[in-house]
Amino acid sequence: MNISNVDAIIIVLYLLGVAIFGIYMAGKQSGVKDYFLGNKSIPWWAACFSIVATETSTLTFISIPGVAYISNMNFLQLAIGFIIGRIVIAFVFIPRYYKGQIETAYQFIGNRFGDPMRKYTSSTFIFLRIFADGVRLFTTAIPIKLITGLGYFECILIVGIITVIYSYIGGIKAVIWTDVVQMLIYFLGALFAIYIIIDMLPNGWADVVRFAEPDDKFQVINFAIQEKLSLTEFFTGGIGIIGGIIGGAFLSMASHGTDQMIVQRLLTCKDKRSSQMAIIFSGLIVFLQFAIFLIIGVMLYAFYEGLPFKEMFVQNHALTKPDEIFPKFIIEQLPVGVVGIVVSGLLAASMSTLSSTFNALSSATILDLFGDKFSGNSEETKLKYSKLATLFWAIVIISTGMLFQSETNPAVDYALKIQSMIYGGLLGVFLLGMFNKDARAVDAAVSYSVSIVILVLLFLLPKFGLIPELNLTWFTMFGVIIVFLVSFVTEIFGRSPESNSTLK
Repeated sequence: MNISNVDAIIIVLYLLGVAIFGIYMAGKQSGVKDYFLGNKSIPWWAACFSIVATETSTLTFISIPGVAYISNMNFLQLAIGFIIGRIVIAFVFIPRYYKGQIETAYQFIGNRFGDPMRKYTSSTFIFLRIFADGVRLFTTAIPIKLITGLGYFECILIVGIITVIYSYIGGIKAVIWTDVVQMLIYFLGALFAIYIIIDMLPNGWADVVRFAEPDDKFQVINFAIQEKLSLTEFFTGGIGIIGGIIGGAFLSMASHGTDQMIVQRLLTCKDKRSSQMAIIFSGLIVFLQFAIFLIIGVMLYAFYEGLPFKEMFVQNHALTKPDEIFPKFIIEQLPVGVVGIVVSGLLAASMSTLSSTFNALSSATILDLFGDKFSGNSEETKLKYSKLATLFWAIVIISTGMLFQSETNPAVDYALKIQSMIYGGLLGVFLLGMFNKDARAVDAAVSYSVSIVILVLLFLLPKFGLIPELNLTWFTMFGVIIVFLVSFVTEIFGRSPESNSTLK
């Protein structure tokens, strides 16, 4: 072990405490609605905190500081877009979700385009979550490996097993109430880190300013669009003000309006107004959160005097990822006791997302994919299979986390691109269903499929040097545009007197 006994005790107590707390708060489930929706009894503020904790994960805790260290605070432009996107969700998506007895985001698609399309979109959501959260789980293992000396396999296994225990037993209530606690813990850990960095710098904040200002580390708004950029440079360069805000808004609409992991939280609230308050306030908290972790990255830049991360070492090993900069500081500079608190915060960020993923994948499987198979079963039987589905997907996510050990780019960029490959088409189909009354199921299915294929190619081809790499901020918007263009074509050339509004 590379940490003190005091820190180890703090971490162990946190892991055990959060599992016990989650199970206690959940109580006993009476059926599937209780297991997946908490009987719609969750307060809006708890749902809000859970949304924030769910989307945060370890990517925010360690990767966002790494992003600021190697660039600046331009990433905050996305957070501005996130707020705009959530306002759209509050007043466009949520009212539609509260019409009828909708249990998952994809039930809306089923009501509009038919059950096959519901299963199609739900299946791609499952595929998305497997790989995106595999990245998130791996990022958790980075600092744990550095701190404990354990291998990635053991680190991923420990986090996954503890998380699945309370997710399996307590359902969505356990997930949400542990999220509330975990959000407070990782915020506390971040504030501790800020205080200690300032305290360790000879001149405090003045040193941060001295190192950061010459390299524009405090730059939030990138007005590069005002320069004479080519069209290619505009879409492939750094995050600009237009790409950040528009791209962030589209990404937020997709991730919080069509992703079952977040929509599930909105559906646990008692009414439409509560859901609207939860989603809007979550955007404001996330903006503050991004600012805090970006500031940590800038402060670390001052602390290490701008040293390139590849020239840094921790435990005689050179750093290979920007994601490792903050973990290096944690294990080398933080005092005994504080290490345990900060690492617990890191674990909290990861476990809140993982638990949400396990439950959301289970709900999509049982309610969307196999709902018709369980229609005649008792609530007890449905609950049994729901818990088994949670356990199954936990095993899958833990296994997937092992696949990303060689990725050297900031993990947050990698994960967001994986998400955006499907998010764009998914959001496009939802908007198509809401605003195009003439769109048929075949139009939705074809345009969604084409969108996924094109976005996957835009993601993969740059790795072979065939095309420039598209900035992550544009993926989701491009997907929406593709869906509407393709569906327009299929409507014109595919409509016939025999056409139906649902797939046959």
